[in-house]
Amino acid sequence: MPTSATSPAPRTVALPGGLTVTIQEFGENTEGTGVLVLHGGAGPRTVAGISAALSEHVYVVTPTHPGFDGTPRPDRFDTVADLAIAYLDLLDTLDLKDVMVIGNSVGGWIAAEMALRDNQGRIGALTLLNAVGIHAHMVENRVVDPRGMAPADISQLSFSKPEFRPDFASFTDEQRAVGAANQQTLAVYGGEHFTYDPKLRGRLHRVTVPVLVVWGEQDGIAPLKYGHGYADSFPTSRFVPIADAAHFPQIEQLGATLGAIGDFVDTVVKPGATD
Repeated sequence: MPTSATSPAPRTVALPGGLTVTIQEFGENTEGTGVLVLHGGAGPRTVAGISAALSEHVYVVTPTHPGFDGTPRPDRFDTVADLAIAYLDLLDTLDLKDVMVIGNSVGGWIAAEMALRDNQGRIGALTLLNAVGIHAHMVENRVVDPRGMAPADISQLSFSKPEFRPDFASFTDEQRAVGAANQQTLAVYGGEHFTYDPKLRGRLHRVTVPVLVVWGEQDGIAPLKYGHGYADSFPTSRFVPIADAAHFPQIEQLGATLGAIGDFVDTVVKPGATD
């Protein structure tokens, strides 16, 4: 996973209503379109690798959710819906069209909420990577609530392969403080139910853009059957399981994840198009 040392320098973008958001841009905006990549509760570093890889083909924007990694979050800005509206404002500000929104974990929840509110037609497709946000009907398929769990236990559920699990014993005090603050911010956005909106599932039939749902098969946070249920909530979608990956398929199986996205673009989003 790329570190901040290998990632592009962030910049701050002013949005309507006085909100500012910090973004990183991978590649160049030469065609007025691009990909918006939304991170989950573990922060923007978890999507830096896939953002860099995608930038070989398209302009990529990766925002840091306000309140994460030390960025400011206004008190009034406290729901996933607020994030969805802010990122639609961001697409307006950057004047991007036919955007694919890719979201991992809570980033996928934000992406789904964006698609329901996209009255300017900025979004061309969605890709959800082990997303949360809907409520599972069966108890055994529900998302694990990690609040109160030890970081090492969360990591074990989140990564299939031990080599990808963070070594928390090696973290500095500053790194621990940032991680704790991020989790506090995530809890604010998550609200009463934390990992889902009980009404979201019943609204997803209104999403009309193509949807790809990619799922790490060994996810101990959001199980595979939950992913199937998410995909089935949209009127049309493609579901692609990723072997030997858990909650972060874009980290553990970057090549397979990129392959699923590329095939989705070639066969569903832009069939017949050439580079």
